[in-house]
Amino acid sequence: MSKHPLWSALLLLLLVSVSGAAFGAAPPVAVLTVDDAIGPATADYLVRGLDKAAQEQAQLVVIRMDTPGGLDSSMRAIIKAILASPVPVATFVTPGGARAASAGTYILYASHVAAMSPGTNLGAATPVQLGGVPGAPDKPAGDKPAKPDSKADDSNEATLTRKQVNDAAAYIRGLAQLRGRNAEWAERAVREAVSLPAEEALKQRVIDRVASDLPALLSQLDGQTLKTARGEVVLHTAGAPLVEHAPDWRARLLAVITNPSVALILMMIGIYGLIFEFANPGSAIGGVVGGICLILGLYALQLLPVSYAGMALVLLGLALMAAEAFMPSFGALGLGGVVAFVVGAVILIDTEVPGFGIPLPLIVGLALASAALIIGVVGVALRARRDAPVSGDAGLVGSLAAVAAVQADDPLGGWVQLQGERWQVRSSAPLWPGQRVRVVAREGLRLAVEAADNPAHTGE
Repeated sequence: MSKHPLWSALLLLLLVSVSGAAFGAAPPVAVLTVDDAIGPATADYLVRGLDKAAQEQAQLVVIRMDTPGGLDSSMRAIIKAILASPVPVATFVTPGGARAASAGTYILYASHVAAMSPGTNLGAATPVQLGGVPGAPDKPAGDKPAKPDSKADDSNEATLTRKQVNDAAAYIRGLAQLRGRNAEWAERAVREAVSLPAEEALKQRVIDRVASDLPALLSQLDGQTLKTARGEVVLHTAGAPLVEHAPDWRARLLAVITNPSVALILMMIGIYGLIFEFANPGSAIGGVVGGICLILGLYALQLLPVSYAGMALVLLGLALMAAEAFMPSFGALGLGGVVAFVVGAVILIDTEVPGFGIPLPLIVGLALASAALIIGVVGVALRARRDAPVSGDAGLVGSLAAVAAVQADDPLGGWVQLQGERWQVRSSAPLWPGQRVRVVAREGLRLAVEAADNPAHTGE
């Protein structure tokens, strides 16, 4: 070996690479975390996280989950990304006490590996935005509608509810059949809103694994073969390096602004900022801040399940309050705007999913703040109406001034300095320089005046 140093070096490099591949050089495991309601921000974070894991050539993506559920549109975007992912996905409901309710159950069923920690649960997958309480008893057959049309309304509502429940049941049953899991229980989770703890879920083939923590789960998955969109993948997860992908600034910003309460506040700030800018042209800060906040608020609302009637009422209320600021109607427009805003904000979000409602105290607080602003505007308008005019023709009439000069050829005419301007004046009595006069009328570019006092003239 000493006679051929080049061959010795190559052989040593080969041995090191082989030993490295065999001992500890396994591809990494990407870890994503969901610990809140599933919404647009969660969908954006998970979809981009799966893409990044594929770029990093991760062998597995683990989604640590603890969620009460979320929006149907966001859930379906996540499931589409999981089904199309070339990297297998393991959804792990952890730690103890966590849950994968509603939308979380669908995501668990769609994953290549479904795992839970002891003390966790899943289920209750009935779409709550349908209205009513899952599992509530039906109306007794003897109950008759109070109005002739209510029977048809109830029938239409029941038909819509049945269609949506059937769609959700078929969706989760298809996911269960794709992953070889218990499809009957999955359908019960939708139709009857049932739930299961981790151990029972494993016995009934709802999930694949029960593990105390992430290292234990990776040890159980070591050597398992999973089928992905790219083909079969053999896992080597025992001792594999973990790569945590925390939400970046974009996901955090999206999570903040897609909170319905924050979106509503942003809209309010935007409207009042624009009102301030229009009332004080050139200030810039009101227009800049108001425009940014208004655009962010509208962008967030278009990502959420918004009621168009509620949105129209909110915009109408803001428009009426803005109109009150520019053409005071002594409260009529403003109070109408407050009422429209409150009603619109109450029905703005068209879902009962936890975490996506607007608290009533916040709505009342914003309405009271708007009412206080309107009262202030009306008060200023009333005070301005009582004050005497200080500009224009009305401000000129009654003003006092001293005669600056008298026409040489006409002692009834002269000039005065008034409101920063030099005016020609005309009087019914002779004028003299320094005399105090009062304006009685305006005649085009000339003012009619009279003596303000009658002291004895001590002229020549």
